[in-house]
Amino acid sequence: MNLFSPITLRSLTLKNRIILSPMQQYSAQNGIPNNWHLVHLGSRAVGGAGLILTECTAVAPEGLATLSDVGIWNDLQQNAWKNIVDFVQQQDAKIGIQLWHSGAKGSLHHPNERMKPLTAEEGGWSVKSSSASEVNGVLTKAFTIAEIQELKTSFVKAALRAVDAGFDTIKLHAGHGYLFHQFYSQVINQRTDQYGGSFDNRIRLLIETVQEIRKVIPEEMPLMVRISAVDYIETALGWTLQDSVALAKILKENGVDFITASAGGFTNVSKDKVYPGYQVSFAQTIKEQTGILTGAVGMITDAQQADTIITENKADLVVIAREHLRNPYFSIHAAKELEMDIEIPWQYKRAF
Repeated sequence: MNLFSPITLRSLTLKNRIILSPMQQYSAQNGIPNNWHLVHLGSRAVGGAGLILTECTAVAPEGLATLSDVGIWNDLQQNAWKNIVDFVQQQDAKIGIQLWHSGAKGSLHHPNERMKPLTAEEGGWSVKSSSASEVNGVLTKAFTIAEIQELKTSFVKAALRAVDAGFDTIKLHAGHGYLFHQFYSQVINQRTDQYGGSFDNRIRLLIETVQEIRKVIPEEMPLMVRISAVDYIETALGWTLQDSVALAKILKENGVDFITASAGGFTNVSKDKVYPGYQVSFAQTIKEQTGILTGAVGMITDAQQADTIITENKADLVVIAREHLRNPYFSIHAAKELEMDIEIPWQYKRAF
């Protein structure tokens, strides 16, 4: 087993263990992906990654973080995604969509405008979370029970659209301080009803959403989840790795096939905690204690490092973000460095 060994999740076989990590491009209008997204995702497929994951894709307009994010709540968006899906699959790669709702981390300006809160005149909207709180300097209201049911419905409808668009797999973003994380972490969730308080109550929204999506997508389609394995907040309210292990066991029981173990989202991570592969141990612990397939993410930047994670069985796949921005052809270069024989697009063979 190595970086270029195939791996199968349900009926989906990936040609290698390299995933293009979801990264926001802030380049859409009206939630519609365009040629930028085609080139961004398509070039990494040409570059040899086994699985291409879209950036956070909103399931409803109010789920956006900025007005430049992508979505999949209407036909125009779905049809635009289908064109991208078709191209990626033509490159012998698989593609998954990361479904998402920003919750309290929404209604913000573009990063070039420092992601300041949007006013109503600028197209901003009222953001909500698990509890009334202050996030990014914005006061939020708590979702009502009826609105929570609507959230689950939005995810189910988006999942059905993703299936119709031809995606190979679906991933839920349940980390980085976004909607699901705002429910399962007590840093934000101060509810006293069935969606707050105890561990089981706080994970309820995520579990119920997984259950509803699993009912409607094909049995052979893998379902993935990205979580924040820890909050990086040293208080009694902070989410811990053992919380993540407990959550992963329940997700697995409810039909989730793969977990990406990222971290943080409510605070900046101390620089002394950030180093090459600094989050790999999260994926390893979850994998060892639950048996679920995991993906390691976080400053994985070279072929040998990525290969070692796989050969030492610390994770099942490596999820590579910034290095893919620097080098869309990371996978081809990695294969050459590791002396692995892989298929290279005929158009590019003269360079390799």
